[in-house]
Amino acid sequence: MPTYEYECRKCGHVFEKFQAITAAPVKTCPKCKGKVARLLSGGAGIIFKGSGFYQTDYKKTAYASHKEDAGGGKKAAGGKAEGQAAK
Repeated sequence: MPTYEYECRKCGHVFEKFQAITAAPVKTCPKCKGKVARLLSGGAGIIFKGSGFYQTDYKKTAYASHKEDAGGGKKAAGGKAEGQAAK
């Protein structure tokens, strides 16, 4: 749900309202009960906090070798992948 910003035309009070897109816009100021106008805003972009949000984080060679160590690509002594039955 987006946060909308409003400004009172009578007293100039600026406030924000967290409401659904389908909700009716606020019509009166919570301070003076005057008419309000919804302000246009650029909004806030998506903010990622923490690590691990870069495209290259999982493309390192250490990640690939860790994946192989977990069993994805080991071969048995006979040259066939483990789990394959000899015919």
